[in-house]
Amino acid sequence: MVTYDYYRIFYFVAQYHSFTKAAELLHNNQPNITRCMNNLEQELECKLFVRSNRGITLTPEGQQLYSHVSIAYDHLQYGEAELKKDRSLESGLITIGASETALRLFLLEKLESFHAQYPNVRLKISNHSTPEAIASLENGLVDFSVITSPMHIGKNLRQYPLSTYREILLGGSKYEVLGKKSHALQELSEYQFISLGKGTGTRDLYVQYFMNHDLTFQPDMEVATTDQILPFISHNLGIGFYPEALAAKALASGEVLAIPLKEPCPLRQICLVVDHNRPQSISVRKLIQELTNCR
Repeated sequence: MVTYDYYRIFYFVAQYHSFTKAAELLHNNQPNITRCMNNLEQELECKLFVRSNRGITLTPEGQQLYSHVSIAYDHLQYGEAELKKDRSLESGLITIGASETALRLFLLEKLESFHAQYPNVRLKISNHSTPEAIASLENGLVDFSVITSPMHIGKNLRQYPLSTYREILLGGSKYEVLGKKSHALQELSEYQFISLGKGTGTRDLYVQYFMNHDLTFQPDMEVATTDQILPFISHNLGIGFYPEALAAKALASGEVLAIPLKEPCPLRQICLVVDHNRPQSISVRKLIQELTNCR
């Protein structure tokens, strides 16, 4: 059976029409190159080269073989070059499923740093709710997800806490009186609440939060994204929970006000979720390493 090395040597001899040049490029010696090509001709049972004082030329059989070997060798070289690029992070694609809050509070800053170091690695971010981001990971549509608690993950997935944050209750100017003292949740039951819709981790969190205090969470207005909650609050359409760090600018400008609660809002986590049963590229492993080092 013909070995790969024989075809590799054949490629260089045919490319440069010289056993001597092929030996030099392959860091070998000419007698060994000649012996390998004699063996190749014997195994294929045909003459591949015509040797003369003017050098080496290919026979018709040699030309036919070279047309195939050159394509194969070029593909191998391209593959090696691609792997070298991946190792040096000069190329690659990373797909991420991210919840909106995790993206804004944590991930964007880390991606900015990573992109500055490795500008040729492409990033594809899919904005999902936490359950959607988990489903995308389970279905192999993303390399990993960065999402907020609470979350329910399958046994094949593993989560790594990255950061924590807390939400606060906000109201617009219409609710100024509520900002003057702390309130029990029970006292606020008559007010209209703004929240994300059903099927989101945030909605599940506050349903449980209210249940823990023997109350029912029944928001009067539902919005599609966390970003939409703040404008609804500032326009006095109701009160709602919003990440404290993201509300800082609106609080400072007086656009909204904080409503103190006697029952503190649950502490939430931003987590990286990965499927270790799925192979990960070099660029994906590198970004995961950088994200988890930030913990």
